[in-house]
Amino acid sequence: MNFFQAILLGLVQALTEYFPVSSSAHIRIVGALMGQDPGAAFTAIIQFGTELAVLLYFRRDIARILTHWFRCLAGKDGSSWQERMGSKDRDAALGWYIIIGTVPIVLAGLLFQKAIETNLRNLWITVVVLILFGLLLDYYDRTGKQNKTIGEMSAKDALLFGIGQMLALVPGVSRSGGTMTFGRALGYTRESAARISFLMAIPAVFGAGILETYKSVKDINADAAFPGWGATICATIVSFVVGYLVIIAFLKIVSKFSYRGFVIYRICLAIIVAILLLTGVIPAIGGVAAA
Repeated sequence: MNFFQAILLGLVQALTEYFPVSSSAHIRIVGALMGQDPGAAFTAIIQFGTELAVLLYFRRDIARILTHWFRCLAGKDGSSWQERMGSKDRDAALGWYIIIGTVPIVLAGLLFQKAIETNLRNLWITVVVLILFGLLLDYYDRTGKQNKTIGEMSAKDALLFGIGQMLALVPGVSRSGGTMTFGRALGYTRESAARISFLMAIPAVFGAGILETYKSVKDINADAAFPGWGATICATIVSFVVGYLVIIAFLKIVSKFSYRGFVIYRICLAIIVAILLLTGVIPAIGGVAAA
C-alpha cells in the first residue's frame, strides 16, 4: 500500500466511521479494490483520527463526565457504594455506564482476536451483515418509541449498547450502526442513541488503536500491508479533520431525518460487493483478485 492509497483510506474512514454503514467494511472493500487488504492494524490506527475528532467535539461532555465520575468515586457525594456508583449524580453514572458498555467488545476482542483478523474479514460475511443489520436498523428505527434520553440510561441499557458495539468487530455491522440499532430498540431518540454511540466508542477504539500500534511497532517488518508510519500518520490526520466535520453533519441529519437513507445505501453497497465477488473483480479474502 502506497502513500496515496493510505490517504484515500483515511478519507474513507472519516466519511464512514460515524454513519451506520460500517467504516471497517468500507476500508476492507476499498482495500480489496486497490489489490491490498490494509489489515486490522492500519484500520485500528487510523481510527485514532476519528476518535480524536469525537474528543474535540464532545470535550465539554467528556470533561463533565470525568469530573463527576472521579468526584463520586472519591466519595465526595457519599461514601456508600451506591453513591460512589453515581446514584445521586447522572453524569457520574454515565461514566460507569460507558465502562460497562466497553466490557463486551474488550472481552470479545481478546477471546476472538484471531478470527476477527482473519476469517471475519471474508467479504461474503460483510455482504450478509450489511444487509441484515441494515434491515434491523430500519425496523427498530420505524417501530422504536423514540422517547428515552441519555439521562434515562441504566446499567442494563449500557450492557445492551455494549453488545451492539461488540458486534461491530465483524466488518459490515458498523460500530455506530450496532449501538444505534440497539438504542432505537430500547426506545432512545435518534440523537441520544448517536451521542451514546460516540461516547461509548472512545475507550474501545483508543484501546484497540494503542494495542495495534504496539503490535505494529514490534512486527512492522512482518506486515506487508502496513504502508509505513509517515503515510499512516497522514491518513490519521485526514480522518481527524474530515471526521470532525462529519460528526457535525451527522447529528444534524439524525435530529431531522430517519436512518432509511443509510439502510438503502447499505443494501446497495452489499449488492455491488456481491457482484464484484461473483465476477472475480475482488476476492473474498485477501487483497489480490483471482486470475
